[in-house]
Amino acid sequence: MQDRTKRIFLGLCIIVPFIIYCVYYYSAMIKNAPFRFTDFESIELSYGFPDSMLNQYNSKTHHYQYLTKSGDLIQDTLKLRNDDLLYLHRKAQEIGFWNVDNDMTTAPESRTSQAKVPRYKLTFNYKEKSKTVTLDADYQGVQKMKDAAKTTVDEVLQIIATAKSR
Repeated sequence: MQDRTKRIFLGLCIIVPFIIYCVYYYSAMIKNAPFRFTDFESIELSYGFPDSMLNQYNSKTHHYQYLTKSGDLIQDTLKLRNDDLLYLHRKAQEIGFWNVDNDMTTAPESRTSQAKVPRYKLTFNYKEKSKTVTLDADYQGVQKMKDAAKTTVDEVLQIIATAKSR
């Protein structure tokens, strides 16, 4: 065999099957992605102190309830646009929200101070799955996970505030 035919044969036997395998493998991964926006249903956010999480938002029912600084409980209807929900989905994906622990709370006996600590509970609901994360502000676990969860909660709160101001 000539040198050129050896290279062509090598390319056909090794490189082409590898490319076919990569296309097959990654197309199946993308198709079966765990959290796709096409399956997205709603976002639920509750926050406050662990004994009374009065601040709540549900994007499916558009129910928004919050406590004012004067202590009044306000109930309102707030609809997020589809672009806002897409932004939150992509931001959660970018930050790595799907990889954080579900329970990021601190046990009451392990707290250093007796002050009330805010708690956030954020749920992304999809047709077949949902991801719920409960986060205490003083969580002492892995800092990267805490930052990812806190950043996602902050983004949701920011979008809610923007929608409320419209």
